[in-house]
Amino acid sequence: MKFTVREATKEDMPQVLELINELAIFEKEPEAVIIDVEDLKRDGFCENPLFTCFVAEVEGKIQGMALLYFRYSTWKGKTVHLEDLIVREKYRGKGLGSALYSKVIAFAEEEGVKRTEWVVLDWNKNAVDFYERSGATVFRDWWTVQMDEGGMKKFLSKSAGN
Repeated sequence: MKFTVREATKEDMPQVLELINELAIFEKEPEAVIIDVEDLKRDGFCENPLFTCFVAEVEGKIQGMALLYFRYSTWKGKTVHLEDLIVREKYRGKGLGSALYSKVIAFAEEEGVKRTEWVVLDWNKNAVDFYERSGATVFRDWWTVQMDEGGMKKFLSKSAGN
């Protein structure tokens, strides 16, 4: 199968959002996505973009994407965080995911970062196996911690009373 991997454009964001929604369904959180196309356009294509996105295209249609951004590690310095890598189900196993992954790693190396990191669900055995085969370390002793908007408001209202 012939496909191309390239940096996304503003015009690609509707298809990128479709993939983000598809990933949310795959990860069993279909209602979790609250951003829209305008958010992606504003945040990814402004003077100081908040993310970089690569897409895999087959016959003019985006069938996969990888979205990443820079972070700063107090141990390593500038790092890349791969937020999402998704390939439409019908195109999995055809090399698109590997090509996007390679593009992300090459981008990180070009940027001179000391680490690329991401999160994978423990039940996504195919992804875990792929990452381990690629030479990545899958940490099983670190827990991801998040606080959503409601949690932040609740915490701040409680801490304001102290």
